[in-house]
Amino acid sequence: MTTTFGAKSTTDEVLVGIDLTGKRILITGVSAGLGVETARALTTRGAKIVGLARDLAKARTATAAIPGIELVEMDLASLASIRKATDALNAKGDMFDVVINNAGVMACPQGKTADGFETQFGTNHLGHFVFANRIANLIKPGGRLVSLSSAGHRFADIDLNDPNFETTPYAEFVAYGRSKTANALFAVEFDRRHKARGVRAAAVHPGGIQTELGRHMSAEMVQGMIDNIAKAQPAGAPAFEWKTIPQGAATSVWAAVVASGEEVGGKYCEDCHVAEIVEGGPEVLMRGGVRRYAIDPDNAKALWAKSEELVGERF
Repeated sequence: MTTTFGAKSTTDEVLVGIDLTGKRILITGVSAGLGVETARALTTRGAKIVGLARDLAKARTATAAIPGIELVEMDLASLASIRKATDALNAKGDMFDVVINNAGVMACPQGKTADGFETQFGTNHLGHFVFANRIANLIKPGGRLVSLSSAGHRFADIDLNDPNFETTPYAEFVAYGRSKTANALFAVEFDRRHKARGVRAAAVHPGGIQTELGRHMSAEMVQGMIDNIAKAQPAGAPAFEWKTIPQGAATSVWAAVVASGEEVGGKYCEDCHVAEIVEGGPEVLMRGGVRRYAIDPDNAKALWAKSEELVGERF
């Protein structure tokens, strides 16, 4: 019998009965929040975790209670750092059953990565694009890649003509939306390219959670977001509630090791299920579901080609 999970399901609930003994799982962003919880929960089921983080000292403290975790330094805002980390992983040659692209930044002031990319697109998408592609051959046949997207993808489609806001006025949430759409599209194209060998990719939205990700948001911005969600909800719908971190990480572990590859491959997931496509204007912006442009195969192929051009590397 298949168990149905939902918005309030936690990592531990989703993983009941799952044995991950002997499985190796790679997770980016294990210095706080969802990354730490994802690593903790998977470890309790027997998985061996390799975690990547920009700040190793912070990651060591955050993961001190997770037995056997191996930490690797990597800054997603630096292609040199990503290439150094992936070169080391490839030289070691250990294979992985799952890769979870968990790390990210949100709604930060306009800035640039070490390579001159707009901070959110460069970190959230291009950093993971290079990272995952450079270690793709370390994912075992039958393995899984999980790309953390967000309901924020509904703020904006990608802009391949001006990905770095060189001619477009910068807006924090438009930039965040573009990067999260890119995370979803990356899963679509990665899945297409690797499913013949049994490796499937899925994008996930963890839900609204209070973590360090929102450190650039003022209290007024957060309240405004909650108010807009309330206005967008249909009559009789339950009021908005923050998810706990274990609830937020549940969809990541569900898509990684619980759901079948055929069910989630190339899909966008939320609340431990595959999301429905949503159409319409601003009134649906804050509800559940995925915009069609974020899972469009042609959009995904175009983004892949543009990303290769930007990073100067073909995969």
